[in-house]
Amino acid sequence: MTITANWSYPTAVKFGAGRIKELADHCKAAGMKKPLLITDRGLASMPITQNALDILEAAGLGRALFAEVDPNPNDVNLEAGIKAFKDGGHDGVVAFGGGSGLDLGKCVAFMAGQTRPVWDFEDIGDWWTRASVDGIAPIVAVPTTAGTGSEVGRASVITNSASHVKKVIFHPKFLPAVTICDPELTVGMPKVITAGTGMDAFAHCLEAYSSPFYHPMSAGIALEGMRLVKEYLPRAYKDGTDIEARANMMSAAAMGAVAFQKGLGAIHSLSHPVGAIYNTHHGMTNAVVMPPVLRFNRPAIEEKIARAAAYLGIAGGFDGFYDYVLQLREELGVPDKLSALGVGTDRVGEMAEMAIADPTAGGNPVELTLDAAKKLFAECI
Repeated sequence: MTITANWSYPTAVKFGAGRIKELADHCKAAGMKKPLLITDRGLASMPITQNALDILEAAGLGRALFAEVDPNPNDVNLEAGIKAFKDGGHDGVVAFGGGSGLDLGKCVAFMAGQTRPVWDFEDIGDWWTRASVDGIAPIVAVPTTAGTGSEVGRASVITNSASHVKKVIFHPKFLPAVTICDPELTVGMPKVITAGTGMDAFAHCLEAYSSPFYHPMSAGIALEGMRLVKEYLPRAYKDGTDIEARANMMSAAAMGAVAFQKGLGAIHSLSHPVGAIYNTHHGMTNAVVMPPVLRFNRPAIEEKIARAAAYLGIAGGFDGFYDYVLQLREELGVPDKLSALGVGTDRVGEMAEMAIADPTAGGNPVELTLDAAKKLFAECI
């Protein structure tokens, strides 16, 4: 089945195979004359990236690339990106890639017009109102994975290179003017990245759905996002050229990011310190810590998860859902413990402190205390 659609939720989304060819038109519509394409090192030389640059160049928009982006982007990458943006006289950003390229691209577009340090715009209270809105450059987002959903988000996760703490930087203008979701761009994803990004989308939906905050629209989106992952992630993993599966996983990723306006939880608050210290893949880390967090949260979410299981066609209530998660992880080659990702026990105390301070901890259905975080890390590692 071919899926092609346009929608505006929460931004203008151009969805369908081959729609990368519209890139230059959307850049021009957003007011760009000289965009900077920002992506990660791994994608820089890939054919999909070079093709995107060809499209921009052919339309008279130049051919500018910045790819000094780490898997967990940090303030050093950000400074280099801002310098490249200003030195090149650019007037907009094409944020291209997985979560790292998208997050850094959005943050460069935002910070290019600011005088304050990036940490002054952390997602705390109304800190975003400190920003000078005039200098924020337009953004066109092009995801090449199906995980973070950063292409429809109002924030970027940037690691502080000194403290190794991940910070969520927020402003409404982080939301791209246009997002191009072209499932053909995800066809070349290796199996391990398909699994990790897919489980990231699932974690976003699961945690948003489980969050105790009131946001029924997000809860509904999260539920359908989980269904799409259940139906299409094994297919995309098994056959990377399955365009229908790839398309539906792109939708699930965007849905997860829209849904987590309702909140995230301990899966993310445990995963963030691990990624910041050990540079593990974020989605794969989420997948490893998911079962212990489900067990920890069970008293608060058992009934809610039973309703989700019924919607997803899983028998057995909470236990059936939990067993499904274990089976899905096994099917996707997700390791059972963080030690398989190179995580040791020597920094558990430090990571537990970071976990309870992480902004996602506040959305967990059961309070994440320091003692609980230490116990969860011990179980996970």
